[in-house]
Amino acid sequence: MPRVLIAAGVFHLLFGVWANFWPNLYFDWIGCDRPNHPMLWRGVGLLSAAFGCGFLIASRSPVRHWPLVLMGFLKFNFVIISFITIRIDGPLPYQILGLVVIDDLLWWFPFAAMLWAAAEAHAGRPPSGDPPLTLEEAGQQYHLSTGVTLGAAAKDQVLVLVFLRHFGCTFTRKILRELEDLKREADRHGARLVLVHMLSPGGEKQYLDGKGNIARIADPMCELYRAFDLGKGGFLELFGPRVWLPLIIALFRGCGIGHVAGDGLQLPGAFLFHDNDILAAQRAKTQADLPDLPALFEGLPEPENTESVPA
Repeated sequence: MPRVLIAAGVFHLLFGVWANFWPNLYFDWIGCDRPNHPMLWRGVGLLSAAFGCGFLIASRSPVRHWPLVLMGFLKFNFVIISFITIRIDGPLPYQILGLVVIDDLLWWFPFAAMLWAAAEAHAGRPPSGDPPLTLEEAGQQYHLSTGVTLGAAAKDQVLVLVFLRHFGCTFTRKILRELEDLKREADRHGARLVLVHMLSPGGEKQYLDGKGNIARIADPMCELYRAFDLGKGGFLELFGPRVWLPLIIALFRGCGIGHVAGDGLQLPGAFLFHDNDILAAQRAKTQADLPDLPALFEGLPEPENTESVPA
């Protein structure tokens, strides 16, 4: 996706330069009359350059900057539909079709694919048929909110990875209310608490309620969830009898229910992760299974010095 957006950005910028410095050249090439208002053609060139800048910005994170991709997609549709409509209603040189193909139709399909990928990312659906990442690959590809890779962060320190369900889930809201307790338990063992969520980077901040000092990992495609063998829940895992009592208790304590912000089928989990290896795992069997850090650390040796705790 970034390569397509870079190519589209460079093309539209060059088109903008061409249309402004040589406004009559294209019409001379195709043997059409020059436009009566060359400033209008230059305006089209400036608009194209503006789209080019937007595509280059979107190439940094296509999923996060999907509105810029959508604007380009809408522009392609507008030009294509306008060409067809004008051609039906009156004469229009077929030579113009070449420009429509190069400037709009050529980009329609990759931009449509990028928008579909962005929609799947925001829904938390992984690419179908792709094998899960290995833990080493995941450690290299995923970054904490501090900028360091997962693998580097877990090199010298044990990470407590807490994989969340969507942010509207009652049990996720319960976890977020108890974050300080989870962090204290992780600190007591000399480990570092890291939250894994299914939103785009930065989208989780509105749900943390001032607890942004805890490191996070954004996994909108759920590839990291799959790498740690966390699956999707069926009816019993999400709404079965084992969920009823914990749900009633959590609601009674004011955790509430919010809108689905992530994949509503994804099950949570908690792991001790160190040097590309899982030391201990708690893979939820229902959505009501919450991280139990004392049990997770059970069997691991206590840190020799608990007075100095890594940040």
